[in-house]
Amino acid sequence: MDFGVQALNIQDTTGPEETKRLAALVESLGYRSWWASDHVVLPSPRVDPSPSEPTEQIIDPLVHLSFVAAATSRLELGTGVVILPLRNPLVLAKQAASLSVLSGGRFRLGVGAGYLEPEFEALGVPTADRGRRTDEYLDAMDALWNTPNPSFSGKYVSFQGVDAHPRPSGLRVYVGGHSRGALRRAVTRAHGWFGIGTVAETKANLDRLAEVAAGVDRPAALGALTITVAATEPLTPSVVRQYEDLGVEQLIIHPASLPGSIDEVLTTHAALIG
Repeated sequence: MDFGVQALNIQDTTGPEETKRLAALVESLGYRSWWASDHVVLPSPRVDPSPSEPTEQIIDPLVHLSFVAAATSRLELGTGVVILPLRNPLVLAKQAASLSVLSGGRFRLGVGAGYLEPEFEALGVPTADRGRRTDEYLDAMDALWNTPNPSFSGKYVSFQGVDAHPRPSGLRVYVGGHSRGALRRAVTRAHGWFGIGTVAETKANLDRLAEVAAGVDRPAALGALTITVAATEPLTPSVVRQYEDLGVEQLIIHPASLPGSIDEVLTTHAALIG
């Protein structure tokens, strides 16, 4: 089982020296990946379901991952996940392609449809159509990355007579979320699914994923859908095996939320890497 870390672009681990130190430690301990979380703005004062206080430091995930890319040589680097409807898809496609090239093909673009209404309101994006917008943005970015003379015509995005280089190197797209829409999006448009939950929750989500997959066509060019899950229960060898038995290929931990110092958490969990 491979392991990754998430959300070290938040709060006490956001400084340049600490980021470099932790990136070197994570890589030396044998972790496979480093994922950065995303929120552009947070409601102030905090209201449910906001994940944190508005004063919490959150470094932009793409800026953060560019910094980590320069400090490492082997770690896969992913957004876990960027809120796609809040980003201009052509600008994001350019950023993703650039980071893919500069990291030597290590970048993974994880995307989600989002959920925090005050954040959407502040950015002038309606929440009601965020799923449809996410689908279209993914299709528009794919057209820009993968067609010789890119063009696209949709409800939210339209372009022709333009091109963008460099093209990404080995870029893989992951879709996060547990709704049927998110699961369908993962099957039809992504290389991987990025989930979150306990073993029991993951089993339920993967059962729904199988149901959704049975009813839609998956493009052959995407290959097999890889399964990555951010674990939300304490990990022991037995629990890791249970995730693995479900078909999970990589477990992601959130070091700052676990007991002990971040260094202790990273070292302890590195012993579980198979």
